[in-house]
Amino acid sequence: MCTLALLFQQSAEYPLVVAANRDELLARPSAGPAKVLDNPWVVAGLDLVAGGTWLGLNEHGLVAGLLNRRTSKPVDPLRRSRGSLCLEMLQQTSPEEAVEALRKWDGNAYNPFRLLLASPAAAYVGQNRGPTIQVQRLPPGVHVLTNRDADEGTCPSWARYRAVFREAVPLLEKGAIDPVLEHLQRALADHTAPAELTGEDLPVGLCVHLGNYGTRSSTILFYAARQSRWRFFHAEGPPCSAPYSEIPLPAPQA
Repeated sequence: MCTLALLFQQSAEYPLVVAANRDELLARPSAGPAKVLDNPWVVAGLDLVAGGTWLGLNEHGLVAGLLNRRTSKPVDPLRRSRGSLCLEMLQQTSPEEAVEALRKWDGNAYNPFRLLLASPAAAYVGQNRGPTIQVQRLPPGVHVLTNRDADEGTCPSWARYRAVFREAVPLLEKGAIDPVLEHLQRALADHTAPAELTGEDLPVGLCVHLGNYGTRSSTILFYAARQSRWRFFHAEGPPCSAPYSEIPLPAPQA
C-alpha cells in the first residue's frame, strides 16, 4: 500500500473513514479481503508470499493499515514480515492495546514501515527508527500517509492529496454515504496528481501504473455511528478500472 487517507472525527455520523490504495508488484500473489482470523474475527487482504496483510478490520472496530516505508537502503529479506505485524495488531481490542503491543517489538526486526492503528475513538501512527518504534497520536482531521520516509508535509504532492480528501468532509456532513464513496473512488483513481520527487521523478498520481508494479487494489472503510455499523468496500484491481463491491462482514455476536 502506498497511500492511506484517514478522515478522523470529521463527522458525527461517520467518525472514521479510511481510503487506501495498495501498490505492489503485479506478480506477487495475494488474496482479497475475507475473514482470515476468528476470536476476534479479522477481515483483511492476505499476502500469499509472507502471510501478512496490508489492511484489515476486526470485530472490535480496530483498523490496521500498513505502509512499507521507502528508504535508500535495500529491503533485508531476513527480517520479519511487516504484514505479519499488521495482522498481529489486528488481534488486539483497541488502538491503545495495539500501541502497547507494538512498543514491545524491536524496530530492527522489520524493514522500515508506517502502521496505522485506528478506531472511531482514537488513531495512532507507528513507525520504526532503528530499534525504537515511535508512536504518534493523530488529532481529529484529514490525514494522508504515504510510503515516503520523509514527513508527509515535505512531499510536493502531499498538499494536493490532502486537499482532495478534505473535499469529502462537507459530503460527510450531509450524512449520505454514496456521494462520499463516489468522491473517494475518484480521488483514489487519480492519475494527474504531481509526482513525488523520488529521484526518478515518475509521473504518477494516486493510481499507479508502472510496468510490473502498480496499484493492485483499493479499499474504503466507513464507520456509521448511528447504526454502529462498519461498511467495507473493495476494488480488486486499480480503482481507475476495477469496480468496488461491498465485502460482507461477520454478524455482531449476541
